[in-house]
Amino acid sequence: MDHSIEETISQCRLFAQVSAERCRRLAEYSLRRKFGKGDIIFREGQECPGVYIVDTGMIRVFKTGSTGKEHVLHMVGPKHTFAEIAAIGGFPCPATAQAVSSATCVLVPLGRFRQEIAQDHQLCLEMMTGLSIWVHQLVSLLEDLVLRDAAGRLARYLLDLETDADGTVQLPGLKRYIASHLNLTSETLSRTLSRLIEAGFVVELDQNRVRIQNRAQLRAISAGKFPEC
Repeated sequence: MDHSIEETISQCRLFAQVSAERCRRLAEYSLRRKFGKGDIIFREGQECPGVYIVDTGMIRVFKTGSTGKEHVLHMVGPKHTFAEIAAIGGFPCPATAQAVSSATCVLVPLGRFRQEIAQDHQLCLEMMTGLSIWVHQLVSLLEDLVLRDAAGRLARYLLDLETDADGTVQLPGLKRYIASHLNLTSETLSRTLSRLIEAGFVVELDQNRVRIQNRAQLRAISAGKFPEC
């Protein structure tokens, strides 16, 4: 179910600490955008259209190398934003964004957004908490790529996803996109997931869902301690 534009803005990470009055003001000139599966929202190098907030669906943000190889930077789901850094910095989109499922987003247009942050310093201060969380997640991703092996990266990734009451996790997109995000091959991701399943730490429910059976063991694996099976 789609939320109102104001609800989508106030519930997202970037604007979570922004006052209700300022969220209402942002909502007045924000736009709802719907995308079909596979739609390109913007391409790397294009002028940034503004801040996008995902209401429903899933967006992948990726870069393409000179050889054509793609690397997924983010899988963006509900209550999260993309293109926010380019909008704040006023530079072109540093990556391409594509809907991996039907999606509804709210767009806070660039011109009005930059006008607001230029005129309202309190808005900037209130947004800093959301930005600090974004930076923390970026540092964690770099830590994963440099310091963790495949099992550690996957365990950490699963632990960071939202879970249902019974520990069920909805994987955000195709496994090959997740593998790219974790800087793994699809084959390595499959083998690593199989290890977690065989050890009894994770149960695969279907192609897009797993259930975490033992969070403590996953935390240990994310710290580099895969127990002997």
